[in-house]
Order: sequence, then C-alpha cells, then structure tokens
Amino acid sequence: MKKSPTGHIGTAVCLLLVCAALLNMTGCSMKVQAENLMEGITPGNVTTLTDFTAQNSKVTDFAVRLFQASAETGKNTLLSPLSVLCALSMTANGAEGETLSQMETVLGLPVGELNLYLYSYMRNLTQEEKAKFCLANSIWFTEDERFTVDRDFLQTNADYYGADIYKTPFDKQTCKDINNWVNQKTNKMIPEILDEIPSDAVMYLVNALAFEAEWTKFYEKNQVRNGTFTKEDGTKQTAEFMYGAEQNYLEDEKATGFLKYYKGGKYAFAALLPKEDVSLSELIKSLTGESLLRLLSNPDEVSVHTAIPKFETKYDVEMTEILKAMGMSNAFDSHTAEFNRLGSSTNGNISISRVLHKTFLSVGEKGTKAGAAAVVEMVDKSAAEVKPEEIKEVYLDRPFVYMLIDCENNVPFFIGSMTDMNV
Repeated sequence: MKKSPTGHIGTAVCLLLVCAALLNMTGCSMKVQAENLMEGITPGNVTTLTDFTAQNSKVTDFAVRLFQASAETGKNTLLSPLSVLCALSMTANGAEGETLSQMETVLGLPVGELNLYLYSYMRNLTQEEKAKFCLANSIWFTEDERFTVDRDFLQTNADYYGADIYKTPFDKQTCKDINNWVNQKTNKMIPEILDEIPSDAVMYLVNALAFEAEWTKFYEKNQVRNGTFTKEDGTKQTAEFMYGAEQNYLEDEKATGFLKYYKGGKYAFAALLPKEDVSLSELIKSLTGESLLRLLSNPDEVSVHTAIPKFETKYDVEMTEILKAMGMSNAFDSHTAEFNRLGSSTNGNISISRVLHKTFLSVGEKGTKAGAAAVVEMVDKSAAEVKPEEIKEVYLDRPFVYMLIDCENNVPFFIGSMTDMNV
C-alpha cells in the first residue's frame, strides 16, 4: 500500500476492506496477537431474507456497471463485485447526507437493504465438501485517543457482517496482525495487504472472501491438449485447452456461452464468447444487470461442446476514478464527504482517499480457485430434454467474458474478461 499522499493534515482514516477468495481456509501457522473485542459477544439478531429476487437484479446491475467501468480494451479484467459491494456497504454504514445518497445510488440499494441482503446472502451460502465459499469480516481501529469510533457503527457491522473487532496501537505489530489475518483467511494467497500503517491511519475494515470448488467431473488427460488462442489484434498464442461437453447453453444477440457446474451444483463457471461479428468491448457495453440475470437464469438444455483454456490471472486496479465516474464523488472530497456516523477526528473531515482492488483466479482440470482484495482508504483533511441434433460449440479460443456465479441467485461474485493468455 502506498503512503498517504503528501499534504494530508493530521489523522488519515484508512478503511481496509479486503475480500480475498481461495482454496482451503485452513492451515496457516501465523497468529493474530491483537485481542478480539467480539470474543464472547453475540451480534444482535437479524431476520434473514427469504426472497432475494428484487435485490439480485440490483446487485447484478452493480456488478455489470462496475465491470463496464473497469474494463480496458486489450487488457484482462477480473473483479469480485461481491468483494467491492461488501467493502463499500460496510463503509456506507458510516456515511450520511449526500455522501450516503451517492453511495446508495452507485451500489443500487439503500444501505439498510444492502446490510440485510448481504447478511442473508452470507447466511445462505451453500457449503459442499468439494465447493466451498466462505466470508469473514473484521474491524481494526486505533487506541489513540485522537480518534473516537462510533459504537453504533461498530454494532451495525457486527450485527450484519459478523465482524470481529480489534482495538490496537496501530504499530508494526498491528500491521503484521492485519496481514496475518488476511493471510489466514485466504490460505496464503494474499500474504500481505499492508506494507505499513501510516501515522494518520485510524481504522481498517477487512472482509475476506474465499472460494474453492471442483468440477462435477474432472477433465481427463485426453481432454487436455494444446491449441491456439487468438487475440483481437490477430496475435496467436499457444494455450492448453480443456475440452468437454456441457448441457446448459447460453445465447443472446451478442454472444454464445455455457454454464459448467461445480460439484453439488450450487455454483457454476459461466462463459460468454462474442459472436464472430461482435468485439469484446461491444459485448461488455451491451450487458445490463437485467439481461445478464435473465440469460444466466434461463440456459437452454442443449448439448454444447466446449473448450476452456487453462489459465491463472491476477488483477490490480485503483478504483477511485472508476467510482467517481459512476457517481460516487462526494465521498472522495474532503470538503463534502460526510462520514460522521463512522466516527470523528479532531484533525479534520473524514473522506475516502482511494479504493484498491486485487483479484486472483485459477482454472484447471480439477476446478477453480479465486481470490479478491479491496481496500478503501479514508483520510481526514482540513478541507428442456436434450435434442441430439441441437449440438452447439463454444470454444473459448479468443477473447471472452467469464463469471463465477451462485446458481440459486444467478449473481456473479466474480466477473472478468480474458484477452491475453500470456499476462
């Protein structure tokens, strides 16, 4: 993490919202030394949503808009909309006024409804032996008396996000503790998120997301062979492709695709390949939350021959300008930001300084593992039956869009584009 920009006066509030996803959630010897203030404390009772229909559409719309705002021509993209949504929703619990209004517009739902949706979503995550999806949250704030935390803010995030709460000196050991916490929750896939804690940092909110799943059926050796991936500029790249046959075909005006399920059938890999006369950027621009949700919810039960390239990709983006362009500008302005519900600083108004997002995804013969990290840094400034004749083919041998979705809600918790196999 970079140091806070020069010119910052006094205390900088850093909210670190880390969503990272990966294999196995066990097996890390590093320990957090800070005392967990939530041990022995039970979060308040919350009634779980039973119908996610209305919210799923809004959440998918946020995923699409965030993806569209982030995608760059010719470059691989990989986001975890769920990671970013968790991060910004927890932050929004400290906002008010026009700052809150803008955040809710960008996120697509009022913060109270987002809290309930995400709480219910996390509570309803299906855990299969070979398909695991886990979430964990924590809040870290300085014991320095210059910063006063809002207890209702902490309670809300404890109630809805099950957040562990740590009050620490914000020294080198705290930096190690946060990194160790993240390392543990991501099975060492993100071993370090902080290089140091700036002297003006007062709070970090951390959300860790981990996903690991095996395909319903592994690819055999004879199903994996070298092939050619053709970039949009015509460049040929050698890649290993995994060939198979699926039974859930996707198609609209711009793309063809398919769903490939993980064991248990609760989660799936979804792919969209632009039609021959459609560029990848055209496909991405054409997506809407409503159309994508409809497409993912209604696959055709038609045999489709598929080819997925084996790939591993990492992505790193600073999202401040992206979120500003989406309409969330006040939160980044030290004069207009209103985060009084988060806490207060004697040294200036609290605002968001930057939003960092990192992701990782690996697709191979046995399945998928994926991880994401989002950092929100805040500072204070003075200012049907299968028909044999209907066999389709979708070979992902040129740029494509892919997603990881939960099949109950058909909401993408990862969404990306693959344009270059050598990056």
